[in-house]
Amino acid sequence: MLKIYMLLTTVMLIWGLNLPLVKYLVGFMDPVTMTSFRILLAGITVFAILTPLKLVRKPTKQEWLYILGGALLNVVLHHYFMSVGLSRTSATNTGLILGMGPVLTAIFTALLLRNNPSKIQWIGAVIGFAGIGSVVLAGGEGVSGLALGDAFIFFSILAQVLSFMIIAKAARTLDPRLLTAYMLVVGSFLLMLISYVQEPGQIKAFASAPPRFWIAFAASGMIGTAVGHMLYNYSVGKVGPAKAAIFMNLNTLFGLLGSAIFLGEVITGRHLVGFLFIIIGVILGSGAAEELRKRKQNHESITKEPG
Repeated sequence: MLKIYMLLTTVMLIWGLNLPLVKYLVGFMDPVTMTSFRILLAGITVFAILTPLKLVRKPTKQEWLYILGGALLNVVLHHYFMSVGLSRTSATNTGLILGMGPVLTAIFTALLLRNNPSKIQWIGAVIGFAGIGSVVLAGGEGVSGLALGDAFIFFSILAQVLSFMIIAKAARTLDPRLLTAYMLVVGSFLLMLISYVQEPGQIKAFASAPPRFWIAFAASGMIGTAVGHMLYNYSVGKVGPAKAAIFMNLNTLFGLLGSAIFLGEVITGRHLVGFLFIIIGVILGSGAAEELRKRKQNHESITKEPG
């Protein structure tokens, strides 16, 4: 289990650094067009990784339903609302709204999968959300009145949370990494159809994009989206959506650290307090604390047994 937790932490580092890349990319063209081709690149990348491992196979009819459902929620709706929302609201509001992910996941896991998180995990989710709030409000901008962009970001995280329920069910028969590959490719074509209607002619913007755009585009598509989603969905299949989602709190942590390192932004005392709450929330909410306590109790019981 510790390996999965380390894997999830790595994914959050990748996603945290991917957010500023996406914000950079949408500065060159309309968001849906850019996102559709970025996700297509990600899907091709995942298939390229899985083919030498002999993990690619044709899905069954039931698995195709999971793929279509996952593609619609996790790729089309999540990335559509995210890319459009990022262009209409502040990073502060975005960080706070995305921090609702673990709590929403715990709620839907309990309602739809009937897998109730423990009291300690609920406490961890709340503490983590408090840390998110402290961190994003540390910038001094505050949370402005609810805007259309804020609503788009909320719909984005809601769609992603619902997709985790599908991924958890599909993982019983279909490798989550292969599920990710099919979801990305199918979802990218659906996004392309939307972009042709909503953003006609935007594909021409690729021809005038500078070399830095293509470097960021490749990094975001192949690493941020392909590797990130593949590893995250694999982890959901191993530990369940509620435990995996707790690690989403680290998105804000790594995003701000990346901003401090690459953009020279200042980390304040409130940031540090928020970081502490986030880490405590992840440890409690993921079940890591309970697991360590059980291991300690088992070890103590074994050593006390008469030999």
